[in-house]
Amino acid sequence: MDRKRKIQDNNFYYSLLRPFVDFNCRRSYRRFEVHGQEKLPKDGALIYGINHSNTLMDALVVLATSHHKKVFMARGDIFSNPKVAKILRFMRILPLFRIRNGVAAVKNNTDSMEQAVDVVHDQVGLYLFPEGRHRTKHSLLQLSKGIFHIAMDSNREFGKDQPVYLVPVGIEYGDYFRYRSTCMVHFGEPINVTDFIKESTEENEAVLMNQLRAMMSERISKLITYIPDDDDYDATWEIVKMKNEKRAGGLYKKMLRNRATVGKIQQYQQEHPEEAKSLFERVMQFSQDRVKNKISVTSTAKKRPLLNSLWKLLVAIVGFPYFVASTVANAIVWIPTLIIKSKLKDPAWSNTVCFGGKMLVSPLVFIGGTIALFCTLPWYWALAGAVALFFSYDIWFDYQELVRRMVSDIRWAFKTKLRKEYRNLNLNKLF
Repeated sequence: MDRKRKIQDNNFYYSLLRPFVDFNCRRSYRRFEVHGQEKLPKDGALIYGINHSNTLMDALVVLATSHHKKVFMARGDIFSNPKVAKILRFMRILPLFRIRNGVAAVKNNTDSMEQAVDVVHDQVGLYLFPEGRHRTKHSLLQLSKGIFHIAMDSNREFGKDQPVYLVPVGIEYGDYFRYRSTCMVHFGEPINVTDFIKESTEENEAVLMNQLRAMMSERISKLITYIPDDDDYDATWEIVKMKNEKRAGGLYKKMLRNRATVGKIQQYQQEHPEEAKSLFERVMQFSQDRVKNKISVTSTAKKRPLLNSLWKLLVAIVGFPYFVASTVANAIVWIPTLIIKSKLKDPAWSNTVCFGGKMLVSPLVFIGGTIALFCTLPWYWALAGAVALFFSYDIWFDYQELVRRMVSDIRWAFKTKLRKEYRNLNLNKLF
């Protein structure tokens, strides 16, 4: 590994590619929101701890939140291939080894930790996913200690010159598996590690580290729709979706409504444990029936689903020629991605695969198609065709989602028994 050049140093090729990657990442979502950046300190070293729920997309959406320089840390086993390790370093990713990687591998952490401390010393943001692995849940695993070791090592080395902060970050997705869903990145209240250690009477570093871990975990959980990962998780999340899926107001307000609903459910559990248990069983039965009938949870919020489906039908009819043209034009993109996704052992990688196809192949489709259009059509028709081609991959997905929801609304309108089952849950009165 080249030690003459710091990982955070400027790199012409990285700087050239970065805007293109950020642009494609943001366009991977119908709505992309960033909140809380005004809370970030301007006077110190920042180490970011982020919840990890959607594979590589987690790092990409955080990268796209600003144009500031960022360095990430990832699990060390993906660096085992020297060529891959070189690419990851170019992408400004440092390895962080765990005991499961073997004692010999863990020894390499000394070098990584030194580089990590050097990154934050230069006031470049260091970003970690302290849960250690991704998991498609609105919950949080116990945070590993690596991020807190780096924070305390940084404070020990240069805390007298500049404060060290731990910044909690929460990522909230509308759907973990559907491309072109929604994404919100939420920055929370930083922890001033320098002041925390200075003001603490505790001298045991292990105890201080556990206290920081508890604080960080609590703050991250407040930035997302947090549901305890217990036996009632699935039922709770189903209720939250049915209550809040279609309300307007942006992703941040939706997250607040979700959190409020979770709080009401937990209160109901405490006050009426037997009734709550019965309710959860009925909710899960309804959920199974809903999925079996291929009805989207968004349809359950519709009072007049058949009427609601009419405007979708109109848009689908008008947009059908464009969808067909987009299907043909982007076949070289979507066919390989469908094949790759069909072979995935972990479906959480689906969005990453779609993003990769869009970023790597779509530009070639656009360039080739634009050249062909200008060679065969008058310039004004060619220009219109080029604009339509530019948006075609995204709209191809959006059209399918529109049709899926339209069909779901129609099915919901005619499932009288299932709608009665939903009404009997009485969710609006309970929560």
